[in-house]
Amino acid sequence: MTFDDGPIPEVTPWVLDQLRKYDARATFFCIGDNIAKHPKIAQQILAEKHAIGNHTFHHKNGWKTSFEDYIKDFKLFNSEFKNIRKENTQSKKLFRPPYGKMTSLQAKAILKKGHDIIMWNVLSGDYNQHISEEKCLSNVLKNIQEGSVVVFHDSLKAEKNLRYVLPKVLEYIKEQGWSCKAID
Repeated sequence: MTFDDGPIPEVTPWVLDQLRKYDARATFFCIGDNIAKHPKIAQQILAEKHAIGNHTFHHKNGWKTSFEDYIKDFKLFNSEFKNIRKENTQSKKLFRPPYGKMTSLQAKAILKKGHDIIMWNVLSGDYNQHISEEKCLSNVLKNIQEGSVVVFHDSLKAEKNLRYVLPKVLEYIKEQGWSCKAID
């Protein structure tokens, strides 16, 4: 299970509570600017044994951003992340491109810097305010299987759908006898 675009105080602590209730671990692909604004929440994510990955500092779309600006934003996230990480708390350096969009040159540069690029195979659609909570839930339950990488968003835009869907998905995973692990 993965969460993009946080951390933010309105949603991320609630997500952490839900994960705790189900003894689930997740990976949070955070925006560096949000880490800068809410470092205690980012530290809480790590303290609760979840992983944090780079989602750029300003949520840059790689297809609409020059190579130099994209890599600069990637590096800016890494600098900010070092500020909140007390020690090396996870074994892998993770990256997810915002919108799932980046050029091959951007990808090669990020891989060369030792990051694994993590995509997904189940898109919840929680960020889409034009779909119902039920449709969002259906998007996940129809497609999830053991080993899936599901993407949710701990953002204000996704909050309504996320609050409806996440507990139900976590319950479904528990009923299947599966577990949620952080990517590390």
